[in-house]
Amino acid sequence: MKILIVGAGATGGYFGACLARAGRDVTFLVRPDRADRLRNGLRVYGPGYDETVPVRTITASGLGDRYDLVLVMTKAWSLGAAVRDIAPAVGPDTTILPLLNGMVHLPQLNERFGAEAVLGGIVRVVCTMTADGAIFQMKPHASMTFGTQNRHQTERLQAIGRELKAPGFSSVVSGDILASMWHKWAFITAGGVITCLMRGPIGHIMSVPSGKEVILDVIEETERVAAAAGYPVPTGAHAASLEMFTEPGSVFTSSLYRDVVAGKRHEGEHLLGEYSATAERLHVDVPLTRLALTQLRVHDQARTAADRAATHPLSSECHPPD
Repeated sequence: MKILIVGAGATGGYFGACLARAGRDVTFLVRPDRADRLRNGLRVYGPGYDETVPVRTITASGLGDRYDLVLVMTKAWSLGAAVRDIAPAVGPDTTILPLLNGMVHLPQLNERFGAEAVLGGIVRVVCTMTADGAIFQMKPHASMTFGTQNRHQTERLQAIGRELKAPGFSSVVSGDILASMWHKWAFITAGGVITCLMRGPIGHIMSVPSGKEVILDVIEETERVAAAAGYPVPTGAHAASLEMFTEPGSVFTSSLYRDVVAGKRHEGEHLLGEYSATAERLHVDVPLTRLALTQLRVHDQARTAADRAATHPLSSECHPPD
């Protein structure tokens, strides 16, 4: 099965490296500068391992062949470009598996390629891309879950399930992937709200008075939205959120918070913004989510103003009239 992975950042790089290492026919669709950096392989390292995996790359201008499976693993703001770029690689028998955060990417892909060709999916992994382009896995567990949007268990889906089994992560074919996607959206929104609002890792938040109470309030708020959408968070998933977000001494921070602190472009609008808008449509009040979202928007405004001032320093000066 010919697999095209769109993006070789932290998530795409990690799972793609696992598949390539397992002998799958994997090609990364990347920008020219990323292709140059991967010419000598992709370094992936974490607890107990450090290796460089030989990988094959292609740029959008080089796409011509059709692929059996396209894994879309970009950031939310790159989805529009990714949809345009992969068009030459998509044929009548191509299956597209987007592994983005949230839910709002599905309508865009469905409209362009047809819902029958588009799966739903989620991944769970704690990793980041380092300054030199390597992938650093911070926690040892990783998983990928996917399925059809209509819950049908097809032969094609089972074949993809076999292809996407590789050492380094668990792979699950879901009977209700939309529920899984909703539950993850609630989870990552909670993590983003907690760490962005409190401006620190879980351990620091837990160590101060009322810190745990704020965390529990955020979890309850985000899970109310999922329930209102028809996908109540099951007991096991709720317990996992509690374990992750209330562990004393934990250094965990959300990827959203890490991007904000690093001054990088972030998915705040795609995650918290869309979650807040969805909550409003469902008539669920989410004051803590709105507060975190407002803080991010103010942060972005201030950063834009600072960048503008740095680029055009004279424009911020006041000059008396002649």
